[in-house]
Amino acid sequence: MKPVIVVHGGAGVIVKEYEERYRSGVKRAALKGYDLLKQGGSALTAVEEAVVVMEDDSNFNAGYGSVLNEEGEVEMDAIIMDGKNLATGAVSAVRCIANPIKLARLVMEKTDHVLLTANGAALFAKAQGVPEVPGEKLITERSKERWRKNIESNSNPVATQVGLGTVGAVAIDSEGNLACATSTGGISNKMVGRVGDSACVVSDAARMTTPSGSRSRHSLDNAHSGNPLNTAWTTTYLHSPLPDFGKASFTLSLQPVPAMAVMLITLLVQHLPQDTGKAS
Repeated sequence: MKPVIVVHGGAGVIVKEYEERYRSGVKRAALKGYDLLKQGGSALTAVEEAVVVMEDDSNFNAGYGSVLNEEGEVEMDAIIMDGKNLATGAVSAVRCIANPIKLARLVMEKTDHVLLTANGAALFAKAQGVPEVPGEKLITERSKERWRKNIESNSNPVATQVGLGTVGAVAIDSEGNLACATSTGGISNKMVGRVGDSACVVSDAARMTTPSGSRSRHSLDNAHSGNPLNTAWTTTYLHSPLPDFGKASFTLSLQPVPAMAVMLITLLVQHLPQDTGKAS
């Protein structure tokens, strides 16, 4: 089977000022994952490494660049799932970890649990030798400015969330195995310890690896009123029929449908011509 990877950089209206940075970031993430797939790598590793690229990019609400909680600190959620056996690992409300998605994979592979949170996740990370980084190293000036605006009495946190959201990737490798990964800093000025749906397998990874998955209450949690965040997503996908593997095709969806649903449908459609005679 020809491998495919689909990457998205978060739900939200694209802020013109940052548009090129977003596109560049998701393109680099897609190319990173696809390069691994071309070399025979697994879908699981491809989605993990694609998400790492976005966690390390300050333009995205994940890892370095995450939004801040009400105390002005970074707390992050992440999840990864292997469609081959439905193994899942997740972390929530983690601090001082540069790449939560890597910690989520360790939860999946090194424990009997699905989700570790806050201090428990921190203790596990330390036991696994995951480097701890100072919390302030994950905070950008853009995130601090957003946080300051949100603590003002007449603030509108929903408005400052525009252009932000969960990042993620879905891939199929040459063996036909499907995997997904998601990482996020959550919502601006959230309460300390808040766990979003991104770390919950029934509301995030399941909808990414099964066509029947739905978005649950993500839109309610992210936008209590007005709901501008779920009207547009950018997705980048790079697929094998492109002759030089150096081009990426960008799709802007303006329909109010889940970003991961767009990704999954895009990914599956790429395989329809060659797999129409096979059961699925």
